[in-house]
Amino acid sequence: MSQHRHTPSPGERDHHDHSHAHSHDGVDDTGPLEDLLDLDGEVLADAWDSALDRTVAALTADRGVAPTRLHVVDLGAGTGTGSLGLARRLPTAEVVAVDVSEPSLARLAAAAAARGVGDRVRPLVADLDSGWPALFDVDLTWASMSLHHLADPVRVLSGLREHTRSGGVVAVWEFDEPLRFLPDDLGVGRSGLEDRMLDVLAGEHATSVPLIGSPWPALLADAGWTVVGQHEVVVDEPSPTHPLAGRYARAWFDRLAHGLDGRLDADDAVALAALLDDTGPHALLARADLHLRGTRTLTIARR
Repeated sequence: MSQHRHTPSPGERDHHDHSHAHSHDGVDDTGPLEDLLDLDGEVLADAWDSALDRTVAALTADRGVAPTRLHVVDLGAGTGTGSLGLARRLPTAEVVAVDVSEPSLARLAAAAAARGVGDRVRPLVADLDSGWPALFDVDLTWASMSLHHLADPVRVLSGLREHTRSGGVVAVWEFDEPLRFLPDDLGVGRSGLEDRMLDVLAGEHATSVPLIGSPWPALLADAGWTVVGQHEVVVDEPSPTHPLAGRYARAWFDRLAHGLDGRLDADDAVALAALLDDTGPHALLARADLHLRGTRTLTIARR
């Protein structure tokens, strides 16, 4: 559902075109967005697995088994972490990956083909704020960090419910705040750089994406859904061992640097530049003191 473009953050996606082009947490559209999305899925694989496993379990909770042929929709699919994860978990499912970003969907299609599921994962370019696409008899919808980009998520969720089979499930995976990466003392500049950057970002979000942190259970209920569960998915990885953690942090701060260009004071701008200097002593790519931390919330509702 890649919707809207704003100034995302590390775990979000840049969407602000009303179909979700993803920019996870608040950065602008400058920079390799698709790389950031893929890195989010790889570095935070445990969090994604937890959320996707719970979603699939909810689908079969009252049925014992899933229907033999499932219709699955990924709203705001980005580069396909959710779409591909669901296709793997549900081997009889046809997955429609909806996003506004053609480059993201092109990467998704290539990844699906490489994983041998290209015949079951169909990209669909759509702007959900312009109306519900031709998708019917849906069994499961996955919406990862995309609904807050919509102008009227209740309207979209109501339309989704109309086209969902009885007993079908929607899973909304959202966040209140961006992930954090940095220690307080970076060895360069004043302490608390990340706090100040996220404060500036929060101010930008207040006007560009005010639905971040919305009460999704209440909005789902307003749209006619019955909420059956809510689960916090906690990310807490001090000194992360994933080999791509440094690249993930750098991709996030590079996009954030563009999104907040001119909004930081001179000292903080210098410190941020030092983090992004891959040959310097404070480079994000070489730091051993990163600490990935934050919370995403999974809300599951049934028709």
